[in-house]
Order: sequence, then structure tokens, then C-alpha cells
Amino acid sequence: MDLNQYIDRKHDEHLKDLYELLRIPSVSAQSQHKADIERAATWVAERLRRVGLENVEVVPTKLHPLVYGESLQAPGKPTVLFYGHYDVQPPEPLDLWTSPPFEPTVRGGNLFGRGTADDKGQVHIHIRALDALHQAAGKLPINIKVLIEGEEEVGSESLWDYVQQNKSKLAAGALVVSDTSMLARGVPSITYGLRGLSYYELEITGPAQDLHSGVFGGAVPNPLTVLAELFAKLHDKNFRVAIPGFYDDVAPVSRSERKALAALPFKPKDFLKTVGAPALCGEKGYSVAEQVWCRPTLELNGIWGGYISEGAKTVIPAKAHAKFSTRLVPDQDPAKIARLVERHIRKLLPKTVTCKFQVLSTGKPWVAPYTHPFFEVAHNALEKGFGKRAVFIREGGSIPFVTQMYDTFKVPCVLLGFGLPDENAHAPDEHIALENYFGGIKAVANFYSGLAAL
Repeated sequence: MDLNQYIDRKHDEHLKDLYELLRIPSVSAQSQHKADIERAATWVAERLRRVGLENVEVVPTKLHPLVYGESLQAPGKPTVLFYGHYDVQPPEPLDLWTSPPFEPTVRGGNLFGRGTADDKGQVHIHIRALDALHQAAGKLPINIKVLIEGEEEVGSESLWDYVQQNKSKLAAGALVVSDTSMLARGVPSITYGLRGLSYYELEITGPAQDLHSGVFGGAVPNPLTVLAELFAKLHDKNFRVAIPGFYDDVAPVSRSERKALAALPFKPKDFLKTVGAPALCGEKGYSVAEQVWCRPTLELNGIWGGYISEGAKTVIPAKAHAKFSTRLVPDQDPAKIARLVERHIRKLLPKTVTCKFQVLSTGKPWVAPYTHPFFEVAHNALEKGFGKRAVFIREGGSIPFVTQMYDTFKVPCVLLGFGLPDENAHAPDEHIALENYFGGIKAVANFYSGLAAL
């Protein structure tokens, strides 16, 4: 029996096992879930032992544990490091979920639940692929190291310290990651570029305490108004970021790459349908694919202050807050961009308020060639899993660990994503298409098996 047939036979077992992981509310951003985070780490470690990995350990860190395991029983065969994360985004707002976020539910060929696409479902694809290979031959065909962290959704603060302290332990011929998406349904994809990220928090303070808006309104600064005016000035009419120096280091996309991107089956109409907005907007002079993959952005991610509960309370708030982010592209430096952003914001703010500016997390952009033989193996494996040849794409999201590993070890990074752009990662009703989940298990199993033949 070949790999695909074996994987098909285990259909119900795959899902039952995945449901166990999805039911653990491993929300890394919320302290009340610390015990759940630790339970998820223990669960992952136990599964790695089941699929034949050795030296499996749950490694404590300053925040959340990471899990490591390895199988080095294939002398002369390639060694790869697989990276993923078991932590998830907060599920709120809960009232927008059709079914509970931590109760996996199948509807219309999709599996719904927090973490299905980002990244528990994709980590589980690799676990089940390794299980299939182990069951088929009694051992794994290549040398593999697995590193699964619990802080990806909050900046991976502990991860890089661990890598720096364990370089020889983690050394491999390639990094493999499944935390990205396919271009579209039925279009298996290999990602060769990611945007970087800097994430900020801003606090604007006006009066010493909330004030009665009738008694004081018209004579004192309103931090919410100041904040709204500030963010209205951070883009120009062509949707370019209006911060001096912001674009100075942006590496141009070559004519040949723009041509290749234009040839992809990327349909703006489908993108608009996924977004659900009346129309699209974006930086002038670039296609939608270029806007979300190859151009830097500044986005307001959250804003709060004042009174927002039921009924009326007429106050001028003492403080207003915002969280916002910049997505960066080669060759932008996150630290330099953060300095430019802070300097410009402080210049724009009136003297009637004070400002506290924080950089909460950063990650460098990444783009790399895809000429290594491992990529041809990936191409063939995706075709065996999905029945179609894969395309090469960039992605607008950020995985700081990929850049760090690429810069440190100088090895190919193979990003095999099995989510879809419309699967609501980070949002209510997150889901993964079951056809992609099962196709992913087949593709990954054939990828690891194919590497053994190199």
C-alpha cells in the first residue's frame, strides 16, 4: 500500500486526533490560559514521541514552553528542521463565531475552530505525515528535527534565545514551515517571500482625569480627537504612508518577478469577495498581489478610550490608545522604521497632549531564491498530494523566525502552506478546508519521502 492509500485509510483517526489539539485553548496573549498553553505543549510532545521522534523535551522559557524532538536515524540522508507553533490568537469577539471557537465543527467541507489554519492544523499535518512514514517503514526516511513554540502570536520572544543557545543542535540542511497559505483553492503553493512586521502601541494623555464634556468641552484637549486626527495624516490620497523616509530602503521588484506575479492565477474579484468590502483601495501603480506581498504598509489595528458601554456618559477622556503595525519589505530595517514612525508621530502631535510610544515586537522581511533541489522535491510532493503542480508566491504575513534562521544558517527555507486566504485566520470562524488538510498530509509525507531519494 502506498503512502496516499495509507493516509486515506486513517481519515477518521486524523480528525479525531486533531480535534483533541484544537480543544485546548492555548491563547498565548492571555495570562488566564497559561495552564492551557502548558497542556498544549505536553500534548505536542507526546505526539512527537508517538511518531518515532527521540529526545523529545518540553523546554521552559520566560513565557511559554517550546517543544523539541528529533529523529537522526538515517545516516547519509538529508536533515531538515520543521518549525511551527501551537499557540493561537484570542478568539474574541465570541458572539461572531457560528460555533464555539474551541469546539471543532465541520460545515460545508471545512473544519472550523481557532487554530485550524493558524497553525495547529498545519502543525498537525506534519505530525500525521511523520506518523504515516513511521508506520509504513518502522522508521523515518530522513533525519528530522522538530521545533514547535508557544509564543508565535505574541512575538516569539523566547524562541530566538533558544536558537542562539542551541545552534549546533538545530543545524539542518533546510528549514520547513507550514504557516502560510495557498494562493487559492486548488492551487498548491510554495512561498518564497514574507513581509516583516513592527507592532506598536500608542497612548495619548490630555487632562489628568476624565472630564465632564459640558463643563470643560471646548477648552481642553480631547485625546480621542487628537488620535483620530493623527492617524488621518499618516497616509496620502494615493494610500502611500506619509512618513518621511518610510520608502527610502524599499528594494524594487524586478521586471521579471513582476511579470511572474502577474501570470499567477490571482483574481482580484475573488480577493474582493474574500474581503467583503464594497471596493478595494491601495497604493497606486501596483497590482493587488503586489500591494499585499511586495509593498510596505501602515495599518491601525485597534483604537480605544472614553466611554463605550451602554447608554450615554458625556466625558472627555483623559487617555486614548491605539495599536498599529507596519508591514515591511526587503530591504527595510524594522528598527529604523520604528524610529521614523515615532519621530513623525511626535512631530504631528500638538503640545496639548503627551505621548507614550512603545514598540511591542519586530520581525524582518524575507525573500529568497527557490533553485535548491529541495524545492523540486516539494513541487513533486505537492502534485502527489493535490494532483496539480504548485506555484511560487509571496505572502503578506510575517514569520520572523524564517528570516532569523535564513540569516543564521544560510539554508533553504521551504514554506508549504495549506490554508486559504479566506479562512479567517485571527478572526471569528477560522477554518481549514478538509481537502487541503488531507492533501497536505499526503504532500508532506511525499515531501519527506522524496528528500530521502536525493
